[in-house]
Amino acid sequence: MITRLIAVGKLREAYVAQACADFRRRLAPMLPFEELEVRAADGRDPAQAMREEAQRVVKLLRPDDRVWLLERIGTQLSSEELSRRLETVSASGVSRLTLVVAGTYGADAALHERAEFAWSLSRLTLLHEWARMLVLEQLYRAAKIARNEPYHH
Repeated sequence: MITRLIAVGKLREAYVAQACADFRRRLAPMLPFEELEVRAADGRDPAQAMREEAQRVVKLLRPDDRVWLLERIGTQLSSEELSRRLETVSASGVSRLTLVVAGTYGADAALHERAEFAWSLSRLTLLHEWARMLVLEQLYRAAKIARNEPYHH
């Protein structure tokens, strides 16, 4: 199974970009992974921005993609639970799992409707760049758990 991350907007902070690059490098030998960015809309009208960003994301989805939306009000998982859930999806024959990190204003209803699972990293509001970094970190940790390798250090 290929795990894919679609994120709205570019990584602007150097320290976040470095952390993401580090986790991509760590993930590479363990998990087929792709990462795509879609352009963020301007913020003059937040509702319109969310619609435009959702349209850009949806264009990148195949009908058979499993889609998880990163959402503050979604289900929180421990690292072990995430690892098990990813293993279950992979074992079900899914060829591609797509994780979506929406933009600054959140996710439009079209993304909520398309997602089969809403995953919350925290009930706290996080910068979407940080959410992206944390998703990569947790994917790495989940892959280590699945391989029965130490993941705390």
